[in-house]
Amino acid sequence: MRGLEFQEGKGFNPFKFGVIGSSDTHNGSYAGDDDNFWSKTGILDDEPKERGSVPLDGDPPRYLDTYRSTWSAGSLAAAWAEENTRESIYAAFRRKETFSTSGSRIAVRFFAGYGLPEPGAADWIGDAYAAGVPMGGDLLTRGTEAPSFLAWARQDPESAPLARLQVIKASVRDGKAQERVFDIACPGGAAVDPESHRCPESTASVDLTSCTLLGDGAAVLQARWSDPDYQPGETAMYYVRALENPSCRWSTWDALRTGATPNPALPLTIQERAWSSPIWLSAAAP
Repeated sequence: MRGLEFQEGKGFNPFKFGVIGSSDTHNGSYAGDDDNFWSKTGILDDEPKERGSVPLDGDPPRYLDTYRSTWSAGSLAAAWAEENTRESIYAAFRRKETFSTSGSRIAVRFFAGYGLPEPGAADWIGDAYAAGVPMGGDLLTRGTEAPSFLAWARQDPESAPLARLQVIKASVRDGKAQERVFDIACPGGAAVDPESHRCPESTASVDLTSCTLLGDGAAVLQARWSDPDYQPGETAMYYVRALENPSCRWSTWDALRTGATPNPALPLTIQERAWSSPIWLSAAAP
């Protein structure tokens, strides 16, 4: 957001960064998935009692109050590279064609341009590259013509189904930074409400006695979308976010496996998600 304010006021943006995700651990490995979590600081939190998810010995039950209980299992960095080589992957990093997930292996694509194809059409990815720019890119405006956006997300087959696909817009109007969230694709072909720009409320949930996922979702969500709030000439950026249905948090898995009551101070579930690098919309040079 601060970068947009720089661009609006000074004509340049020093904060055009791509997005990745990482985990900071001290145990020589990543932290594991939520359903197989061994935490991050070795002997300090390798057991559930030490990370506050299972009560300490004694009566009444008491949970260790530790900052380690606030950690997530971890996040992942992803890049759209032409091939699985160091050179190709680093080229994707340099052009910021990267995205992040909160831990599950959701895949996302995001394009902006003029005359973009419908997602799922023959060679739609190749046509999207030809007609626009991918995540991490800059799109020049064309007078008063509004650009279109192409968003796609695929479920991690070993995690929960997708709950919704969103575009987040940040812009500057009248010198003030603002942000808006638009749902653009919903499971089961449900329509987005044209007034609230939200999908219908999901009924998906989790059986907390077994961490079994309940309810429907989507394996793939995709849409070609136009910004209903677009103003020609405004300084703006857009990125895509994909959200899963709820699933058990690592602390709930800890309690389930040890037969303990979950710590009431901790969330029982999470919604894994993925975020793309932004696409920046810039006015064409006069």
